Amino acid sequence: MRRFLSKVLAVVLLILPVSLAAQKYENGLADKIIVLIGNEAIFLSQLESEIQMMSAQGMGVDMNTRCQTLENMMVHKLFLNQARLDSLTANEDNVEMDLQQRISTIMTQLGGEKQVEEYFKKPMHKLKEEWRVMLREQSLIQKMQQTVMGDAGTATPAEVETYYKKADESDLPIISTQYRISQIVLYPDQEKAKLAVKERLIGFRERILKGEKFSTLATLYSEDPGSAIKGGELGMASKNIFWPQFSDAAMALKEGQISQIVETPDGFHLIQMIEKDGEMFNARHILLKPKYTSEDRVKAFGKLDSLKTQIEADSITFDLAARIYSQDPKSSLSGGLMADENTGSTLFEKDLLKPADYAIIKDLEVGQISVPFESVDNEGRSGNTIYKILKLEKVLPSHTATYKDDFVIIQNIANNERQQNAIDKFIKEKQSITYIKLDELFKDCNFEREGWIK
Repeated sequence: MRRFLSKVLAVVLLILPVSLAAQKYENGLADKIIVLIGNEAIFLSQLESEIQMMSAQGMGVDMNTRCQTLENMMVHKLFLNQARLDSLTANEDNVEMDLQQRISTIMTQLGGEKQVEEYFKKPMHKLKEEWRVMLREQSLIQKMQQTVMGDAGTATPAEVETYYKKADESDLPIISTQYRISQIVLYPDQEKAKLAVKERLIGFRERILKGEKFSTLATLYSEDPGSAIKGGELGMASKNIFWPQFSDAAMALKEGQISQIVETPDGFHLIQMIEKDGEMFNARHILLKPKYTSEDRVKAFGKLDSLKTQIEADSITFDLAARIYSQDPKSSLSGGLMADENTGSTLFEKDLLKPADYAIIKDLEVGQISVPFESVDNEGRSGNTIYKILKLEKVLPSHTATYKDDFVIIQNIANNERQQNAIDKFIKEKQSITYIKLDELFKDCNFEREGWIK
């Protein structure tokens, strides 16, 4: 049910001014500079702070981890130093958004603001400012990296062909079997199904107000399996990891109070507030998802079966039938031809197809039309039922990537190599012309790159 944040926190550190040659840890231990790179410094406390963050996220840490993390920090310093020289500026909107994501994630993992302050031994306002500085510098580093990679340019078709001819076949990717598919989609009566769900939840709410336990009804009826076994309880978490509609409704409740019906992309909810702490809360909920009747299914299957018969009798083409009758707004415009929403590609590997679609398409011959079947919409969530027929337009068997059939894939590989070479060249050049001093404590580190120890 949770809309967990998909962005992983980068392993970069808060960078303090070089003038702070020595400070104290919060626990009173002496701090010191362990690396100088040009005008930039890395403090021991910064390294240990990042190691502490990694540990809080469940990662194992040892001396090798410290060495790897320190090398990442040194690479970042080279980019940061150049970004400052080039007068690049951070995107403050993105910095604040990333800061909120970082705070929400760590507060949820540790259990709240108080627990975060205890873990890091600093007040939240100080942590926020430190993380804001770190994220601002991370933004500059990313901009500088993008500039370096952008300067590498894009491989031309001739360069891609040259790269392909020189590449060892074992270095080329294996392309899984791909399918080009057209579809005709019909939707069930969604409003009727939503109304039925709302009526059930209204009934549950009335029963709770009359004395039945929310937790009992959640265990019996909620369709969120993760929380249902706990009586609907979600656990103390940041409001930002939930759908906004859900968290807004929850935060508006007093402890013990029950919400009206709340709709999110996951379905419909009743919420009972358990406890609030700043932007954190713990609540119970009952989730129900729209269910569609056998009448919807019979009606849709009948229509799709009729269209299949007409297409096979050459009374109408699949392309025209999809444009006229399909209720999928995207594929209908292209005569039913399915395309990846992210890349625009009309070829799909098995893993990119919905399980219900692949179960049907794997047994079809090219040009064949499937029987009507039930699937889900592009959100892929249970309850978003659709009915469809598919036509298999083409099958491209599994093969080693070729210049002719997989130009875009080969070009991406060639571009990635160009960009990585540009990054490596930048780092090597900056290492050679930048003052670098590494503390004796880390001179035995087995760094991936040479040039740090002079």
